[in-house]
Amino acid sequence: MLDVRASLGECPVWCSNDQSLYWVDISAPSLNRFDPATAINTAWKMPESIGSFTLRKAGGFVAALRSGFWLIDRDGRLERKLIDAPYDSTHHRFNDGRADAQGRFWAGSMNEKRDANTARLYRLDPNLKLSAMIDDIMISNGLAFSPDGRILYHADTPSRTVHAYDFDETAGTLSNRRIFIRFEAENDRPDGAAVDREGCYWSALYRGGKVVRISPGGTLVGEYELPAQCPTMCAFGGPDLRTLFVTSARQMRDPEELARLPQSGGIFAMRVETPGLPEPRFAG
Repeated sequence: MLDVRASLGECPVWCSNDQSLYWVDISAPSLNRFDPATAINTAWKMPESIGSFTLRKAGGFVAALRSGFWLIDRDGRLERKLIDAPYDSTHHRFNDGRADAQGRFWAGSMNEKRDANTARLYRLDPNLKLSAMIDDIMISNGLAFSPDGRILYHADTPSRTVHAYDFDETAGTLSNRRIFIRFEAENDRPDGAAVDREGCYWSALYRGGKVVRISPGGTLVGEYELPAQCPTMCAFGGPDLRTLFVTSARQMRDPEELARLPQSGGIFAMRVETPGLPEPRFAG
């Protein structure tokens, strides 16, 4: 759909207000707005890596940059830093994130050295209180919520495992951690995810070259190959939320693979039968 050839495309978020897809290139680094009606992509350069972001109820965005949480205005300009990053930024950065229905912003970190499980999943409340919710992670990913708000899904990509937690939506707390699904193939590494209206979990399998759909019971019910080896995250969009957008990466891929899959780093779109859910917004 968009042959943008991003280095590390990530975090697609559909905005119903302007019928546009917002996304980031973590490594460029940039925040982008893609208008499917005109096929125009607008990129706003960022001063440092931007792992994830979400829309704000008050307008603009809240974003997890390497140095901390920032507000970004509607035109892609940094407004102010909300809070410093809670990690050693020499070898950690923020990664996957999204808002919950109560207006909190969740963002996970990753250990760029990949030598220890020193990353965490954090919860930023609208009053700017920051809490560490899950620890012992190497690369935080796969964050999504069930349609009824009672389950939080989370993946640590190198483990090839997605866990489910009971989620108290009012308190914002987690309990009863269990394995939702574990992928056996070495290259099937769960990256970003989304949940549809039936409660099925869609996971982009980094290095696996596909997106999979998993039932609420943890059974694989759909598999969709892509013209890129490293899809990174998926999001539902379009007027009826029945278009699945998938970002991808081309960084650190060998020339032979890129010659075979030249659209790597692009954003792909496919129509699906079951619609997704509107993306919540940060209330701070």
